[in-house]
Amino acid sequence: MADLYGPEVRSRVMSRIRKTDSGPEVRLRKALYALGVRGWRLRAKLPGTPDLVFTKARVAVFVDGCFWHACPRCAIPRPRSNRRYWNPKIDRNVARDKRVGKELRALGWRVVRIWEHQIVRDPRSCAGKVLARLQLPESGSSPSRRQTASSSSAR
Repeated sequence: MADLYGPEVRSRVMSRIRKTDSGPEVRLRKALYALGVRGWRLRAKLPGTPDLVFTKARVAVFVDGCFWHACPRCAIPRPRSNRRYWNPKIDRNVARDKRVGKELRALGWRVVRIWEHQIVRDPRSCAGKVLARLQLPESGSSPSRRQTASSSSAR
């Protein structure tokens, strides 16, 4: 099946895809904020450029787009046009995700990967997954109060 759009329209569509502040990423941040979670950074210099970084708790959060990272649940078909470009591109993304996860864990970071469809379906649950990783003790220490919702602020 040929592309539905001509080259000029396709170029414009692709140019509008955001690297940061994507819809799912913003929804996750809002859900975290609603749970009282604070203290993340958006641009930390770590392998893989995580979408959210909690430096004190050493938690790196990635919001993976279902198309770009080959979500097994969504199984979005790869483009049929220009397969010589798209198949290796998506395969490299998946391989990089695995490599970056190993690198971060070797550096002592906890890695949270959340699929785009999970955030769209239930952002609060996804925020809860991040919160759970923040609250795991790291060799006997717990994250600071500023990085997690304190129990006294729960309503």
